[in-house]
Amino acid sequence: QVQLVESGGGLVQAGGSLRLSCAASGRPFSRYAMGWFRQAPGKEREFAAAISSSGVITTYSDSVKGRFTISRDNAKNTVYLQMNSLKPEDTAVYYCAVGTTAWVSNEYGYWGQGTQVTVSS
Repeated sequence: QVQLVESGGGLVQAGGSLRLSCAASGRPFSRYAMGWFRQAPGKEREFAAAISSSGVITTYSDSVKGRFTISRDNAKNTVYLQMNSLKPEDTAVYYCAVGTTAWVSNEYGYWGQGTQVTVSS
C-alpha cells in the first residue's frame, strides 16, 4: 500500500520561506516522477511542480517558477518543495503525488493527505 505523508506546512509572513517534505512508502519510490499540487479555499487543485524519477528534469507552474524548487532524495524516499518569497496567494493545502511513470506527466496515481500553508500579509 502506497503511503505519502507531507509535512513542513505552517504559518509564515509574506516574503518568508518554508520547506515541505513528502515521505513515501510502499512503492519503489525512485522509479517514479513526483509532483506537488495545491488547492486554495474555493478553488480547484492546481499543479505547482514536478520532478522526474532521477531528479534531472523539473517543471513548474508559472505562478511559482523562480520562487519554488522541487527536489528529491531517493535514498530517503522523500521529495521536497522549497518555497521562497512566499505571497499571500500561495496560501493553500499542498499535496504531493506519485506519478505513473518515471517521466514528468499529467498522470498521478497516489496522493498524500496534504499540509496547510498559510501566508500572512
